[in-house]
Amino acid sequence: MANHASMVESVANGLRHSPLLRLCALGLLMLFLMIPIEWISDLIGERMVRRGEAVAEVSAKWGGAQRFVGPALVVPYEHRWSEPDAKGKPVQKREMRQLTILPSDLRMRARVEGEERYRGIFAVPVYRVGVEVDGEFAAPDLAELRIDPTLVDWPRAQLALGVRDARAIQNRASVTWNDVPHDFLPGPGAFPVESGIHAPLAQPFAVPRPHFHFRLDAHGSGGLSFTPAGQQTTVSAESNWLSPSFQGSWLPVERHADAQGFRSTWTIPYLGRNQAPAWTSESSGMIDQLEKLAFGVDLVTPVDAHRTSERSVKYARLFVLMTFGIVWLIEVLTGVRVHPIQYLLIGCALCTFYLLELSLAEQIGFASAYAIAATAVVGLIAGYAVVVLRGWRRGAAVAGTIAAVYGYLYVLLTNEDYALLLGSLGVFAALAATMALTRHVDWYAQTTRTTHTVAPTLAPPEAL
Repeated sequence: MANHASMVESVANGLRHSPLLRLCALGLLMLFLMIPIEWISDLIGERMVRRGEAVAEVSAKWGGAQRFVGPALVVPYEHRWSEPDAKGKPVQKREMRQLTILPSDLRMRARVEGEERYRGIFAVPVYRVGVEVDGEFAAPDLAELRIDPTLVDWPRAQLALGVRDARAIQNRASVTWNDVPHDFLPGPGAFPVESGIHAPLAQPFAVPRPHFHFRLDAHGSGGLSFTPAGQQTTVSAESNWLSPSFQGSWLPVERHADAQGFRSTWTIPYLGRNQAPAWTSESSGMIDQLEKLAFGVDLVTPVDAHRTSERSVKYARLFVLMTFGIVWLIEVLTGVRVHPIQYLLIGCALCTFYLLELSLAEQIGFASAYAIAATAVVGLIAGYAVVVLRGWRRGAAVAGTIAAVYGYLYVLLTNEDYALLLGSLGVFAALAATMALTRHVDWYAQTTRTTHTVAPTLAPPEAL
């Protein structure tokens, strides 16, 4: 029993005085703290799922991300051919097919009024859009398409427009075709898209290059996109939204953003879109090919609190490491000993920061939440460190280090493009500071020392 007690006392003395053993113990504590950090990360993921459900619910009622496909002129025609029957005699066959014609020139002007709608505590970006569409059509070369001009049913032609969420259309739209109005009807008609509108036309090519114009008002959420349906397509969009994210196969050739919103213009030439100006229903996948060329803009939230919180949690291990590191350095440089339970409590305070950050960000925004959570945690650890380290200067050193790290993390979170560069520079600076502070430490003496002087708990503050 005496040997066992002596061994326990030897291990305890080693943990108390050996920097290497204390580092190993701190490493175990850090591994233990990974458990609550993972719990917090899972909680952020759960909140992101709930936000996604809120977005889906609002989008289902208000209108989803809108995409305009077309417009296109769809004309039925009769296709005739002959096939041999069982006896080898030719038999005449016929079926109705569709001819799809895209505009020779297409101009679209969109005015997007963005706002936020709330489902519970979650903000969902939505918009009202008014789209002015005009352009011209050119008669197709029927001989090249192997269509008999006498078999084309021009009186049953339709001007069709694909609208991803047609339920959100707000006006009773009509198209002016060669100065003659034609009302749009629900559904895409013969246009092979899932949702849209169409307007019946009679004799669309009564003039060689018919022109058209219409306006469409709709609701939407998230994003707005267009397809380069014209041989020459020009799309302009302007909005009061302050944080656009341009997406798709083309970026705007002109764009401008200021405190009032953004303005952008896309110009897509015929040779750049690799799309036939007209095709028959024998050609499959043409609409899918056209939709793959879509372009537009997403109305994004300037600072997504959940995604930014998710990114900040990824730095939690580095936070714990740097905080434990500064406390351990004070131990080495001053001889004051900090109990593992006290390290654990400091680590728990660091973990609490992420809970405060997330819960407050959902209510007051990320920047304010980050400032409040960081101030609260720094103040908590500062007050605790003054007592634990037996000196206000030592406590101030810990608090100052943590405050600097929180400020540094905020810079990383708000400068995503430079996060890797800033992060690597920060790690290098921390390592350099540690090496500089410990350059005169005799580690062998630290390891073999068996006694040390501990200042009384209520001793006056002392310098590092």
